[in-house]
Amino acid sequence: MVASPELTRAREAEVGGLTVRRLLPLRHRRTVGAWCFVDHYGPMSVDGVTGMQVPAHPHIGLQTVTWLLDGDVLHRDSLGTEQMIRPGQLNLMTAGHGIAHSEESPDGHDPGLHGVQLWLALPDAAREMAPAFEHHADLPALGLDGFDITVFVGSLAGNASPATVHSAIVGAEIGARRHAETRIPLRPGHEHVIFVALGAATADGATLAPGTLLYLGTGHESVTLAAAEGSRIFLLGGEPLGEPVLMWWNFVGRTADDIAAAAADWDHGIRFGKVTGSAGEPIPAPPLDPARLARRLAR
Repeated sequence: MVASPELTRAREAEVGGLTVRRLLPLRHRRTVGAWCFVDHYGPMSVDGVTGMQVPAHPHIGLQTVTWLLDGDVLHRDSLGTEQMIRPGQLNLMTAGHGIAHSEESPDGHDPGLHGVQLWLALPDAAREMAPAFEHHADLPALGLDGFDITVFVGSLAGNASPATVHSAIVGAEIGARRHAETRIPLRPGHEHVIFVALGAATADGATLAPGTLLYLGTGHESVTLAAAEGSRIFLLGGEPLGEPVLMWWNFVGRTADDIAAAAADWDHGIRFGKVTGSAGEPIPAPPLDPARLARRLAR
């Protein structure tokens, strides 16, 4: 049986001086496949202002997927990586046991900024792996009935990204060259979400605009997508993770002890290393609330 599609709205949050639309996690749904976090920011003018300023902060148990539609952002991490990212390129950071990084608009940055910050929860077998970083500027693209589709992670319609992932997933940006409609194939064993970053679209009849998220459960073999010219749409999905995850601050763990140990290590300057060249002081871990963690575990 195919479940009915579900439409939800983003909540606003402040990150690095930017207002973002936080589309995932939801109170009743923490993951979609391995996707566990979706922030959308912009489009905005950062002409003559600092733009994005996210000082050094830690991660465990996840991969960060950074994708821009406009502008440029400089990534630095505790592995010694310094990588500029621009539209159409992928920054993929694997936290594993622990890594720290910063993301900042560079000096002389572009006047606009628009992008998404996504997280993938690492499955239990991979979540203690050594940290790593990849940058991919050459990604598979296909044209489909007036749409240009870039597969930045996972695979879609026989096109596979070179990015290293640890579960069966898809992450794709879909751009409408003109007013267009098409049917996009899906894996029926996967669950998916679709959201609009720019413009307007409908997916299986549901109206989408920036700030809304459409969830499609397993059992869907395709989705009918229609969009106005210039619209930019994201499709994310994957096999249901099948593992409980506990998210707190920048950490994805399995138990409250995982989270408490990571927070203590960050505060004491161990495990995560140092990010050199980043502006501003490292972000301290917020006070740990054991009762709140217990409530999240209970859900």
